[in-house]
Amino acid sequence: MEFDSSLVLILKPLKLFVVVVLPMWITFHYITVWKRERRQGRVDRSSHKELRAQAERLEERLDAIESILDTDAPDWRSRS
Repeated sequence: MEFDSSLVLILKPLKLFVVVVLPMWITFHYITVWKRERRQGRVDRSSHKELRAQAERLEERLDAIESILDTDAPDWRSRS
C-alpha cells in the first residue's frame, strides 16, 4: 500500500504526537490536578476548623444572650 508523500508528512508527526507527546501531556495534566486537589484539601481542613471555632463562639454568644434574657424577661421563651 503506497501513501502519498503529503500524507506521510502528516502521519509521521501524528504518530510521534500520539505515541510520545499525548501520554506525557495527559500524565502531567493529572499530576497537576492531583497536586491542586491536595492543596485545596489542606485549605478546606483549615477552613473547616475556622468555621467550627466560629460556630462555637456564636453558640457561646447565644447562650450568653439567652441567660441575659432569662434574667431580664423570664417569660421570653413562651412568647411567639
